[in-house]
Amino acid sequence: MALKTQVMSPWGWGLSGALVGALVSFLWFAPAHWLAAAVQQASHGQINLQDARGTVWDGSALLTLTGGAGSPAAATLPSRLHWTLQPSGLGLALQLHTPCCLPQPWQVLVQPRWGGLQVAFSDTASTWPASLLAGLGTPFNTLALQGQLMFSPQGLSASWVAGRGQLVGTAQLQLQEVSSRLSTLSPMGSYRLTLAGGSAPELQLATLQGPLQLSGRGQWVGGKLRFVGEASSAPEHLGALSNLLNIIGRRSGARSVITLG
Repeated sequence: MALKTQVMSPWGWGLSGALVGALVSFLWFAPAHWLAAAVQQASHGQINLQDARGTVWDGSALLTLTGGAGSPAAATLPSRLHWTLQPSGLGLALQLHTPCCLPQPWQVLVQPRWGGLQVAFSDTASTWPASLLAGLGTPFNTLALQGQLMFSPQGLSASWVAGRGQLVGTAQLQLQEVSSRLSTLSPMGSYRLTLAGGSAPELQLATLQGPLQLSGRGQWVGGKLRFVGEASSAPEHLGALSNLLNIIGRRSGARSVITLG
């Protein structure tokens, strides 16, 4: 029995090539607002890329943090956030920079792993206005913090395999010259949050200097943070810090106990 072989005609090949080219062109020039919509949905409305310009692969927007759906709280970064996104092996390489806070590009590499995903971050330091946190809503909009947030990752990467997450490396967040509308004392002090990876990542809070003393330690257990800390004041500053101590934890004399999880 003879086998019949059908060969695509030149018109067929041409049409197929045109369709593939149109699809590639369509994806390459995908507008930036598509990415903005995806980020908004993934963050449940807490991270918004407003006035998005350019494409998904090379664009910019105004980064706005909010308290989520129905929250009146919102805070916008003072300069536009720029990004580039391009294929890297089987994954994607993302670069972020913004003149106010991230002058050197922050590189994020997303790679698939067997049964999961890995996200690796470059060791790029950045400085952000503490006022940006107010956009996240309660309790940050009540505290209305002022000062600088200095973020420094080192060998930081996160992976998810079979539904389980693991963090490698460290990250440090310094809160410099912090003040709040809940206290007449300005600044209240400077503080350091240290995140250390491992099978159960740890978080440590320490005071660098200032009349408001903060300390604490926490750990992620089963994907949830359990943190116990303390805020206290010297007697001569208690009057100026009393209102703040009432808000941030369970008041006990001149100190306030902070618990999460």
